[in-house]
Order: sequence, then structure tokens, then C-alpha cells
Amino acid sequence: MLRTSSSSVPAMLLAAGRGMRMRPLTDHTPKPLLIVRGKPLMQWPMEALLRGGFSRVLVNTAWLGEQIEQCFADWPEQQPGAEIAFSHEGQDFGYALETAGGISRALPQLGDVFWVLAGDVFAPDFAFTAGSVERFAASEQLAHIWLVPNPPHNPSGDFGLSATGLALNQADEKFTYSTIGLYRRALFEAPWCDTIPGNPQGTAEPLAPLLRRAMQAGRVSAELYTGRWADVGTPERLEELNRLLG
Repeated sequence: MLRTSSSSVPAMLLAAGRGMRMRPLTDHTPKPLLIVRGKPLMQWPMEALLRGGFSRVLVNTAWLGEQIEQCFADWPEQQPGAEIAFSHEGQDFGYALETAGGISRALPQLGDVFWVLAGDVFAPDFAFTAGSVERFAASEQLAHIWLVPNPPHNPSGDFGLSATGLALNQADEKFTYSTIGLYRRALFEAPWCDTIPGNPQGTAEPLAPLLRRAMQAGRVSAELYTGRWADVGTPERLEELNRLLG
């Protein structure tokens, strides 16, 4: 178990989705391995974590998960000090467990505080810092999430942001959840979550209801990230991203 008071806390990188909107590209390649500027998409956040001093990554997989493990089999050799482990939901249950279900499944391999981020989001300017972890660990919050200005495909946004830095279910102005956040193990335990830690039964559970429940209790903080960010959700967005970066 890694300490929660320093940059040695683990990160869970979500890579289990089928990527239906990315078909036919994802028929034979898992979405997090699609290439952006010469690298697999999920490698960008993995490198950003290392730059911030976060060396341990746990990746959950389902669709074509063996390709992801094979792709990063040499990651610790390529990046000295890096550690990578896998939670193979597809092998264990035959399907993806959704975000909260996947995190619950991985809890035995995570600490009391950990990063969660998506393997199919491009945010090269985001800085993973020990300071963010230390502030969150010292707080009473169950989660701290980063929001972004609304992209064209999500004009209504997801959550509001109060003047005191709380995430809100209801607000006149809403922003989009970046998929990057710091989480406390307690959010995935009773009374917030009904799934047994370790999720031995393979319950598929989304994250949004847990977050909204905690927001209603004032237990989720947030801040706005305004750097480069793209949810690589369709072949057109992937093509545009590579064209802009080319």
C-alpha cells in the first residue's frame, strides 16, 4: 500500500471501454491504443503522471485488453521506476464493469487516495502534482475533480462550480467533467457505494450517481482546467486532433 501524503499515490487509468463510436477503428484496436502524434493515446497521461512523480499505474481492461498489456509490457524497462499493473475485467467477468464498478474491483490494489483518469482523453498540459494530492488528502472531501470548458459535443456541461470550490449538481453555468480526479477509497464503500470492495460479483456500476450523491452532501471539490483537452470519442475527433498536432 502506497502512502497517501506524497506523490507516490497510485493512479487508475480507465481503459476498459468498447469504444463503439470509434468503430471501425476500435474493431481490432482498443481505443486507448489509437495513435495520437505517434504515441498510443493512453501513453500521454502515463507520461504526464511520471513527470509529476507518480510512478504506479493500474490499468483496467476489457475489450481487447490483452493488446494493452502487450503494448506496455516493457513500460517499467522503458521508464525506470515506473510500475504498471492490470485489472482484467474482460478476462474475469466477460464484460467491462463501468467506472465505479471497475474502481471497486481495483480497490485492493489502490491506497486510501488515488488518481483516476481516462485512457481516451488527451490533456497534455495537465500537471499531476504532489501539492494537489496533499491538499486533497488533508481535506474532508471524497473526491476532487477537474472540470473543463464545454466542448461542442457537450454544450450543456455536467457539473457546476461554486465560488468556494465545490462541485454542484445544479448551477446556472455548468462545465464538463474532464475525467481527471482525485478520489478517496471511502467513496467506493458504504454508505456511498453498495458494491462490495473488490467487486467479486462483477457489478457494473457507473460513477456519476456516486459523485452526485457526494456532491449533494458537499463532499466533492472541483477546479477548472483550461489547458488543451480533447475527449477522443469519434474517428473525426481523432483525425482532427492529429491534424492540429501535425
